Amino acid sequence: MAIDLPRRRFTAGLVFLGVGGLGALAGAQTGEQVIRVVAKRFAFTPSTIQLKKGVPAVLEFTTLDVPMGFSLPDFKVRTDILPDKVSRVRFVPDKTGTFDFVCDIFCGSGHESMEGTIVVT
Repeated sequence: MAIDLPRRRFTAGLVFLGVGGLGALAGAQTGEQVIRVVAKRFAFTPSTIQLKKGVPAVLEFTTLDVPMGFSLPDFKVRTDILPDKVSRVRFVPDKTGTFDFVCDIFCGSGHESMEGTIVVT
């Protein structure tokens, strides 16, 4: 069964556009800063996170301990961190400076010292 030349060109064009569209989508996502953060009693690792103003950031949290929380009040960012799950928060830092974050779910004695900083330049 033969396909005529104009139809082949049309099909090839659709494939090209589709692949190009996927490339554009992938390119849009590569500009994000992805930071993996491990929460454990009674620390975040890393405890200092460097971000750039205006660049989207994704924080990916894991814990093997107990349920914990993450609160970054200056950017109104908050999530629960549950054992054996990945919690993700996405935000765009819109101001420069040093900002504190804390665990906001009681995770045991030492909870009050579970904190860190985000530095936005």
